[in-house]
Amino acid sequence: MLSLPHILAICGSTRFMTEMNEADLRETKAGKIVVKPGCDMKSPHALWSDPVEAEALKVRLDDLHRAKIRLADEVLVVGDYIGDSTRAEIAYARSLGKPLRFTHPEVAP
Repeated sequence: MLSLPHILAICGSTRFMTEMNEADLRETKAGKIVVKPGCDMKSPHALWSDPVEAEALKVRLDDLHRAKIRLADEVLVVGDYIGDSTRAEIAYARSLGKPLRFTHPEVAP
């Protein structure tokens, strides 16, 4: 049987991508496999410049991120703000029984 390191999913608003990258570094250094959002759709990019394509991409990325949460042993929520998308990710992780940590516990729903 193949033994895998602890898998951590990072969640949070993409406004905190810098903080997510820093958390990724720290958690990877600690020996964990880290998965997190790979696209910041709030930043302009040709891949999501068309509004119709951007909406379809957002749906696919949300599905992909839920798959990352399913893979994870634990979820780390980054940032001092929790919007609707992150709130939904937290609820999803809780529905799966995933342990949650928050970089800012005071904002935990």
